[in-house]
Amino acid sequence: MARRTDIWRLGIVEAPIAAVAEAGGLDGFPVRWLPETPAFTFLADPFGIWRDGRLHLFAEAYDYRTRRGVIELIDLGADGATVGRRTVLREAWHLSYPFVFEADGAVWMAPEAHRSGALTLYRAAAFPDRWEAAARLTLDTPAIDPTLFRHEGLWWMAYSPDGPQPAKQGRLHLAWADSLTGPWRTHPGNPVRVDRSSSRPGGAVFVHDGAPVLPVQDCSATYGGAVRLLRILALTPDRFEAEAGAPILAPASAGRYRDGLHTLSACGEVTLIDIKRIDRSFGGLAIDAGRFLGRWRG
Repeated sequence: MARRTDIWRLGIVEAPIAAVAEAGGLDGFPVRWLPETPAFTFLADPFGIWRDGRLHLFAEAYDYRTRRGVIELIDLGADGATVGRRTVLREAWHLSYPFVFEADGAVWMAPEAHRSGALTLYRAAAFPDRWEAAARLTLDTPAIDPTLFRHEGLWWMAYSPDGPQPAKQGRLHLAWADSLTGPWRTHPGNPVRVDRSSSRPGGAVFVHDGAPVLPVQDCSATYGGAVRLLRILALTPDRFEAEAGAPILAPASAGRYRDGLHTLSACGEVTLIDIKRIDRSFGGLAIDAGRFLGRWRG
């Protein structure tokens, strides 16, 4: 029996996320698709920063042969075409979801690294290539897909907990702090949301019609099957209320990558997305066999 393998691909939607929210989907917007990656590798979880009119695009780079993600920077030319890739952050553990943002006169990254047992906040020592650990943030669980934002004078973090897949894909936790580097306090209502269709973060928070909106994954049918917009109605250190919109699917232009969409990330006048195809060939089994033999011989 063939092994099911998720393969992701990045796209740059030529529209701000507010326009996507108003339309309720991605169809009709032009998308610049980044090149496909070699077999059984992928790029996913895109986040970006604009500097001097140029988009610096960060993403998880994953190879099923090593089963350990690293953070790569995708170089884009003046015309938006991909001209190169390079690794900018690598650790002894898996890294993904390179949430990058600007605050306090610096550029920060809070990549998902739950296998390290904690969340490390990095500061750009020399943007965009060199990053240094700035703080180790203590929460109620190693944070999965941590998404930071400001709201009413406080720093907030939305994340999913470590644990079995139903928890990783179907629970939302919150924490808050006065300062970016902490101390962070976890919300007494954690998990503030339990719903596999609208809990796990999937992109940067943005403000729409006066309310913060968190893109969240819809994992009800498959991991990262779609994205919903979770409109936050109340958010205080002891209260949380939100409502989820309809699922946003991969656009028709995604071609064979229409099996999922799990990042919808605001980035100025563009929106960054990733789309999925499910590989059901025997190549995944061959990779697993090769890894097993390698460990056995070692």
